[in-house]
Amino acid sequence: MTTHGGKTVFGASVGILMLNTRFPRIPGDIGNAGTWPFPVQYKVVPSATPDNVVRGDATPLLGAFIDAGRELVDLGCDGIATNCGFLVPFQSDMSHALGVPVASSSLLQASLIRQTLPADQSLGILTISSETLTTAHLDAAGIPHDTPVGGTGAGSHFTTQVLGDAAEIDFDQARTDNVQAAQQLVADHPNIGAILLECTNMVPYAADIRRATGRPVFSIYTYLLWFQSGLLPRRFPSDLDDIRR
Repeated sequence: MTTHGGKTVFGASVGILMLNTRFPRIPGDIGNAGTWPFPVQYKVVPSATPDNVVRGDATPLLGAFIDAGRELVDLGCDGIATNCGFLVPFQSDMSHALGVPVASSSLLQASLIRQTLPADQSLGILTISSETLTTAHLDAAGIPHDTPVGGTGAGSHFTTQVLGDAAEIDFDQARTDNVQAAQQLVADHPNIGAILLECTNMVPYAADIRRATGRPVFSIYTYLLWFQSGLLPRRFPSDLDDIRR
């Protein structure tokens, strides 16, 4: 069997572009490598911070993300993701520039999730900053403007510590903030049939949100599991003897 090269690193198909942060990341967080059941490669974009991406204008950072994405592609990545849902306006430009599949935001799952729901149910979005999630973000992800959106609140521990890039996070309080925000979202919109987490730092609390609300919960984790399964499909036994064992 002849094996072809052409890249430096093999076996890690997904490259993840990271904001420049120092806050702690527990399993479930996109920036904790132990979260993933497959190898990933990371690249930090030094000029990108939670504050200037989520609460500021990220547009001037597009070139830096493209440059960093090219480094990951050159290294051997077959697809590129980012660690912030607010980067969804970069989707088209990044996929065009990088020439590989790009998963810029968990919000890109919205259309597919809506199609799985009964006609009388809607998708709800939970974000770290409902105050700055604009119609431009929704448009970039193909999300209708009347989609229910809830946030963890500008003054919550979770929001202030993550967006402020704090050195310490009380993860029990962060869990409470996320669960309470999700409960409020479905209380305000009882017809919500599923919840989509915009923020990649919310994933550690997805199971708690599911338990508290009774709704399916989708996130960057569910998105990248799907993404990876296309970049590197599972090989199944083709020999009948293998099946009989």
